[in-house]
Amino acid sequence: MERTAVVALPDGLHARPAALFAAEAGKQAVPVTIRKGDGEAVDASSILGVMTLGAGHGDEVVLSTDTDDERALAALESLVAYLEQDSA
Repeated sequence: MERTAVVALPDGLHARPAALFAAEAGKQAVPVTIRKGDGEAVDASSILGVMTLGAGHGDEVVLSTDTDDERALAALESLVAYLEQDSA
């Protein structure tokens, strides 16, 4: 299962926003990965992994999970909403 999001955070996923996003991903009931474009997916709860994406404001990212149930859908929707807000 996967969802696409456009990063609306003004600073993108760098430093503090990446840490906050990774913490939010770590709270989810299922493991989630994130990738930018056709790049390699990284653990969404890893601050360093998220920072290595280099996802800036306006970039499209794909969130995914191997689980296919209501918990997975809720996790993905929550993280998409987080990324598409304009402040962290």
